[in-house]
Amino acid sequence: MDDLVTERLVLHPLSVVEAERVAAGEPEDGDRWAPGYPTDDDMVGARRYLTTCAITGDPQPFGAYEIRLREDGRAIGGLGFHGAPDEDLRVTIGYGLIPSAHGKGYASEAVRALLRFARSRGITAVKGDTDHDNTASQRVMAAVGMRLVSQDERLKYYRIDWADDRRAG
Repeated sequence: MDDLVTERLVLHPLSVVEAERVAAGEPEDGDRWAPGYPTDDDMVGARRYLTTCAITGDPQPFGAYEIRLREDGRAIGGLGFHGAPDEDLRVTIGYGLIPSAHGKGYASEAVRALLRFARSRGITAVKGDTDHDNTASQRVMAAVGMRLVSQDERLKYYRIDWADDRRAG
């Protein structure tokens, strides 16, 4: 699987071996991790990916990606799919950045690229969620075209659909 490249970022699909290092928080020679990477959320995402691989096999290209800066290759966060598409070709995504990378538009840039990729692969809907107090993540999802569809006492749920676009065209 090839990297997804944006203006400032490289979204690198993690192999099982790379995900094991992220999950353990233990880089090897050649890993270029910015200070603060991986975060606890990155480690949780890598473990989710590894669990999916163990149960159903590697879901790539619908797996975990490392967010790297194009300028120097350093990993600054992660994003990816929570598994392969369901029977209706819907997926759920998650993402996060190290604190020093916040506020620079990297999350929106990375999520936009992931959404373009999902749509190019025939995905009909992408879902995501965030805590009520995570206004930055809420702004990212709104900025990339996802809309708030529901909420409960813990989370706000966002979604973007392309099924109607496909039928009309």
